[in-house]
Amino acid sequence: MPGLFERTRELTTQIDDFLDAVSEGALVFQKGVGDYLSGDIECFEERFATIHELENRADELRRDIENQLYRHSLIPESRGDVLDLLENMDDVINTAKNTMSLFMVERPEMVPGLEKEWLDLVAAAQQTAEAVVLAARAFFRDPRSVNDHLHKVHFHEKEGDRLAMDLKRKIFETDLDLARKIHLRYFALNVDRVSDAAEDVADKLSIYAIKRTI
Repeated sequence: MPGLFERTRELTTQIDDFLDAVSEGALVFQKGVGDYLSGDIECFEERFATIHELENRADELRRDIENQLYRHSLIPESRGDVLDLLENMDDVINTAKNTMSLFMVERPEMVPGLEKEWLDLVAAAQQTAEAVVLAARAFFRDPRSVNDHLHKVHFHEKEGDRLAMDLKRKIFETDLDLARKIHLRYFALNVDRVSDAAEDVADKLSIYAIKRTI
C-alpha cells in the first residue's frame, strides 16, 4: 500500500489486516444468515463465533493503528479523517455481528417460501460492505480512484432498501399473527442496517478523498 503511509510498513500492514477483517466479517455474516435460514444452527453458531473473533481483531487493530498515529505523529493533516474512517469502518462489522447476535438470542421463526428474499437481502448487505472496503483501500492507495467504488456502495445500498421493502411487504401479506410479523420485520431492518452502516462510511469517505486530492 504505497502513498499515504509509504514509510511505515507495519502500519500499512495493520490497515490492510483491519480492512480484511471487515471484509471477511461481512462474508461470514452472509453465510451465517444463510445457515440460519437453512436450519443449520450448528454452522450458524460457528459463524457467529468467527465474526465475534473478527470483530475483536478489528477492534485491536484499530486501537493499535490509532496509537501509532499519535505516538509517531504521523500525517497530522489527515489523522482525524483516518481515525474517523477506521471507527466508521468498525461500525460495519459491529453491526453485522450485533445482527447475528439477535438471531442467536431471539431465534426468529422464519416464513417458509421467503428464503430467497432473505438471501437476496443479506447478499446486498455483504456487497455494500465489500464495496466500501474497496473504497477505503483506494483512499490509502490512490484517493482519486475512490469514486470508482463509491457508486457501487450506493447502488447496493439502494438495492438493499428495495429488497427489504419487498420482504417486509411479503411478510405482512402472510396470515401470521401481528406480533410475529413485527418480529420478522425487525430482523429485516437489522439485516439492512449493515448496508446503511456501509453507506454512512461512503458518505464520509467521499469528503475525505476530496480533501486528500486538493
